[in-house]
Amino acid sequence: MPKGSIEINKLKVYAYHGVLDQENRIGNDFNVSIKLYYPISRAMINDSLSGTINYAEVIDIIKSTMKTPSHLIENVIERIRIAILNRFPLIEGGVISIEKLSPPIANSQLESVAVTYEW
Repeated sequence: MPKGSIEINKLKVYAYHGVLDQENRIGNDFNVSIKLYYPISRAMINDSLSGTINYAEVIDIIKSTMKTPSHLIENVIERIRIAILNRFPLIEGGVISIEKLSPPIANSQLESVAVTYEW
């Protein structure tokens, strides 16, 4: 069966994830990117949202999940993955990446740090 993917690239979200008190009080900008694999044939033939992954709903799930603070980005990734799979059981796999922009690391100037998970 043909497999397709839907990608959401660098969805910017302000959230409160991190182990430092400052990150929990002040928050930070994050970019969330996701690639979801699914059987694409129904969408190609039926031209209907019922045969695909509605990326607007995926964005809502990501934004909603990001509102709950976590110490680790890995925990956020797993919560996003579970929520999306619960809503769209036809997903066959995917990749989620969360990038923390300008992380507060002493004596370091860097654009971002990121965690990526593929299943």
